[in-house]
Amino acid sequence: MRNRRYALALAVILALPLFVVALSAVHGQDSAAVSLDSETARIVRGYQIAPVPLNLRGRDRNLVGLGSYLVNAGGCNDCHTNPSYAEGGDPFKGEPEHINTAGYLAGGQHFGPFTSRNITPDDSGKPAGLTFQQFKTLMRTGVDVMNEHPQLGPLLQVMPWPAFRKHTDRDLKAMYEYLSAIPHIDGGDR
Repeated sequence: MRNRRYALALAVILALPLFVVALSAVHGQDSAAVSLDSETARIVRGYQIAPVPLNLRGRDRNLVGLGSYLVNAGGCNDCHTNPSYAEGGDPFKGEPEHINTAGYLAGGQHFGPFTSRNITPDDSGKPAGLTFQQFKTLMRTGVDVMNEHPQLGPLLQVMPWPAFRKHTDRDLKAMYEYLSAIPHIDGGDR
C-alpha cells in the first residue's frame, strides 16, 4: 500500500508541470501567473519555449524542462544556431520571434577565427559528443576538451564560460539532459 501511495505521489509530481501548462492554456494565462515554486515555474516555462520536439524516453522530465529554460532563455541559440532565426522571424528586425529549428544548436556561427560548435546530440546521444563530466568541465573551466584551437591556448575564447561556470551542478545537469533530448541536426562544425 505504501509503495502505491509513493508511486501515485511521484506520478502527480512528475505530471504537475504539464498539467499547469494545460491549465494555463485553457484559461488563457501565462504559466508565470500561476503560483508555483521557482524551479517548477522554470520547468513549465522551459517546456513552453522549447522550439523543437523532445525525446523524453528514459530522461528526467523535470531536468529536461529546467534545461530547456536555461538553454532557451539563456541565449544559447544566439551563437549555436546559424542563422539564429528563421526567415521572417527575427525579433531584432521587429518580427515575431521564430527560431531557426532547421539549424537549432547545430553551430556554424562565425566569430572571427572561431565557429560555434554543433551542440546537438551525436550518434551516441551525447551533446557535442561530450560526456556529462566533459561538459561540466568545459562549462566550469572553459578548457577546450576537443583542443580545436591549440594555437590560442587551452581555453575557449568566445564561449561565455565565465558566466556559465556560476551555474549549480543541477543546472548544468539539466542543460545536459535537455541537450541530450533534442534532435541531432547536421550542420555547423560537424
